[in-house]
Amino acid sequence: MNYSYPALAHKVIDDMADRQASAIDAAVDLITSRLRRGGVLQAFGTGHARIPVHEMAGRAGGLTSVNLVRLSDLAFRGGYAPADVADPLLERDPEIAAPLFELTAPAPDDVFLIASNSGINGAVVEFAMLVRDAGLPIVALTSVAHSTSTPSRHPSGKRLLDLADVVIDNGAPPGDAALDLGEGVVVGAVSNLAGVVAVQLLTEGIARAMLEQGEKPPVYRSMNLPDGDERNAAATARYQGRVHPIEA
Repeated sequence: MNYSYPALAHKVIDDMADRQASAIDAAVDLITSRLRRGGVLQAFGTGHARIPVHEMAGRAGGLTSVNLVRLSDLAFRGGYAPADVADPLLERDPEIAAPLFELTAPAPDDVFLIASNSGINGAVVEFAMLVRDAGLPIVALTSVAHSTSTPSRHPSGKRLLDLADVVIDNGAPPGDAALDLGEGVVVGAVSNLAGVVAVQLLTEGIARAMLEQGEKPPVYRSMNLPDGDERNAAATARYQGRVHPIEA
């Protein structure tokens, strides 16, 4: 069988890396400046958009100054029952954003990366509005094509991209699936493919920028290497209580 997704994947990645180079650079500059002041990158996503932000947090080769923010934090750390956060439509509820933002408890030098392919759901938009109200900057990872072609589900009518300081467009089409097989069958979602590449570009860019400015970036080493646990303990000590384990 001849598969078309590999060619599509290469095109999506190459297009994003080319078209979004200036946005990636701007995001790197913004995030680096906050991290060098002692801030944390708060990385938030709902639904499948959790995948790229999860990729940036708590992994080998990633920055130790990234805190993963999820709706499930309300159950793990916020006293909510698991059933309260299990609804797949919870991301549409703007009222869930306030308790999550309060639980996140960002510091004045923190910065947010918020991922949402559509950028229209109530919880994501409300969360971004709370971030802005707190005077903190936002980098958005979203599909501009989807977001601008679909009505917002937030009462304000705003979308994530309306609230961001920097917008990284993942290049996904409305609906995300990009491979038309005919007969009305469209497969091949690309938002997370592009999103994972985007956050790895951010990680590389931030690490390079810190090194150029004479500062060694705090980076995780694989816990499956002999010295991994020891090195990670030293690298994460300064973020105790601010960067939470990704499995809890």
